[in-house]
Amino acid sequence: MIRYSRLGYIALNVSDLERSGAFYRDVVGLQEVACDNPRVRLLRCSDQHQDIALYQGEPGVKRIAFELESSDVLEPLRRVLRDAGHEFIDIPASDRAEMGTGEGVRTWEPGSGCTLDFYIGTGPAFGDYTPTVAMIERLGHIVIASKEYEESLKYFLGTLNFRASDSFAGAVTFMRCFPSPYHHSLGLGNGKKIRNGVHHVAFMVNDIDDIGRSYWRLQKAGVPVVHGPGRHLPSGSVFLYFLDPDGLTIEYTLGMEEFPEDAPREPRALPPVPESNDIWASAIDKRKGATGTIEQRA
Repeated sequence: MIRYSRLGYIALNVSDLERSGAFYRDVVGLQEVACDNPRVRLLRCSDQHQDIALYQGEPGVKRIAFELESSDVLEPLRRVLRDAGHEFIDIPASDRAEMGTGEGVRTWEPGSGCTLDFYIGTGPAFGDYTPTVAMIERLGHIVIASKEYEESLKYFLGTLNFRASDSFAGAVTFMRCFPSPYHHSLGLGNGKKIRNGVHHVAFMVNDIDDIGRSYWRLQKAGVPVVHGPGRHLPSGSVFLYFLDPDGLTIEYTLGMEEFPEDAPREPRALPPVPESNDIWASAIDKRKGATGTIEQRA
């Protein structure tokens, strides 16, 4: 059985490394990590080596990385990918060194083409993260859209042993990388009528005041707030969405339902109506989730 520790990190493509690096540091509240490669900016919001990696490119997601529970999972992962006919390679040594990870597998999600890394952690934490403008606790989740939604869903649930927590019937499925307890580390949207792309990246904060203060702080700084404050019905979390300099959507989220490893509740198929998304019925700016590609394998 494939078992995971957590959503490891998210690599994003941005149009201007200096501008976006400053934004994620000064506005979002992440901490810069030293990196010898001038073509990469690493930032963190935890005691991990990095939670976000920024690269120069067409704005969107470059890859998503998940930390495996132990080295014992690596060979079973290779086996299930091979048996299911999915191509994979070892994560290049240069990327492992740059990202501070152990060995792992790189593969490509068949519906959207998204690059996925599954790696072994390197043990001790990399030191304390000091919050600044918001009390960020951890990297929360990412939501992507696939034009081949059903194929992507089968891949994550059937091959990779992700578990569904809830869904908006036929529109979005919220999944956790088992046995992570959090309601979702990955959301998968149906992009059949839209595009393959990234919808948003979320950071978990630990106080309702982070949501309230950030609502006004971001607006005073001229940062577009595109949804919220509100409360999601599926996970129960309070949210605030805003845009980065490229128009990528970022979320601060507070509180999230946690699932036990044994005997969790059954996933719910909620109606795809506004009230399912936000029980507070806050206004949504049409720019929310509208920008962001998924980098395709060369």
